[in-house]
Amino acid sequence: MNPTQGAGGGSARPANSARVVIVDDHAIFRSGLKADLDPSIQVVGEAATVEQAIAVIAQQRPDVVLLDVHLPGGLGGGGREVIAGSAALLSSTRFLALSVSDAAEDVVAVIRAGARGYVTKTISGAEITDAVFRVAGGDAVFSPRLAGFVLDAFGTAPADIADDELDKLSARELEVMRLIARGYSYKEVAKELFISIKTVETHVSAVLRKLQLSSRHELTKWAAERRLL
Repeated sequence: MNPTQGAGGGSARPANSARVVIVDDHAIFRSGLKADLDPSIQVVGEAATVEQAIAVIAQQRPDVVLLDVHLPGGLGGGGREVIAGSAALLSSTRFLALSVSDAAEDVVAVIRAGARGYVTKTISGAEITDAVFRVAGGDAVFSPRLAGFVLDAFGTAPADIADDELDKLSARELEVMRLIARGYSYKEVAKELFISIKTVETHVSAVLRKLQLSSRHELTKWAAERRLL
């Protein structure tokens, strides 16, 4: 299979299954991983570079992306850049980092970008299958030693800062902020919340002003960093 080749994103997904894209620059690892996954997991696409990954994820809209942290291509951001380039899908597609690296800086960086978990490549086929379903269901999954890095990075002052920033927003502004950060258009937000497009524009302007942000892209990054998507 070509790295960006997929099986078509429109097919119905049976119960107790998951659609997955594998992103890794080593073809032999991708092949081995596919062979180790449970048959209930459907691999709908593969990618070897940042650009290929963003393209196939947008095309296939999988339940879970198994994402290597260090990838060629793009601007050199690797897995973090793939997540940033797929920010509009973070509400429906989960990212699970799968890497040989167990360095704290790699773990924290990819979780800050929006990944729902991080496991090392020493994991077994049964364990990665379980991790895929847990992440697809909304859980956060980490190899045991790595969870401490995340707790250290996210368990202190930044959470308090986020709360203070969120207190600036009204309940309606918070609803609009989350939808816009997830990639909804103004028209889609208006339909979802039963308000006018003009009202959406007003709320977005207020959100950007209160949070001192200048664009939707910055808003998505801000929300992803605070696990608000």
